[in-house]
Amino acid sequence: MIGKRVVAAFNDQINHELYSSYLYLSMAAYFHSVNLDGFAGWMRVQAKEEDSHAMKFFEHLRDRGARVELDQIDKPKAAWKSPLDAFRGAYEHEKFITSKINGLYKLAEKESDYPAKVFLDWFVKEQVEEEATASGIVNMLERIKDSGNGLIMLDRELGKREFKA
Repeated sequence: MIGKRVVAAFNDQINHELYSSYLYLSMAAYFHSVNLDGFAGWMRVQAKEEDSHAMKFFEHLRDRGARVELDQIDKPKAAWKSPLDAFRGAYEHEKFITSKINGLYKLAEKESDYPAKVFLDWFVKEQVEEEATASGIVNMLERIKDSGNGLIMLDRELGKREFKA
């Protein structure tokens, strides 16, 4: 049986994952507005990935007989100073999500909820990848600085990303 504290925390995480999707979709809109469609495409894929993360929590709760309760999603930021500023924001957001996943893991341990711990193992690994990817793009943008050619090349590269469920 899944405990009330874990159910509440997992429902909160669904909200965080949906907000993440909303944030990345907002970043996609920003990138489209500055004609960086490859960056926008990358963010749109990221938004879909975050939706799938929310659904993993949704299904875990459902599979364990718990009630999913959705909450209001906050309005995300809508504009950034530069692509670097946007990706720094994405990186900071991923660090925030990592802290939330780590907190869920600690709660699962405290509650002796072994199915939740096994479920969260995937997210712990996923967050390492999420942070590394965002940090890597931040590093590339820092090296590019004001190089229009560098930005165009990175835009093309990021535009190749496809969603994989």
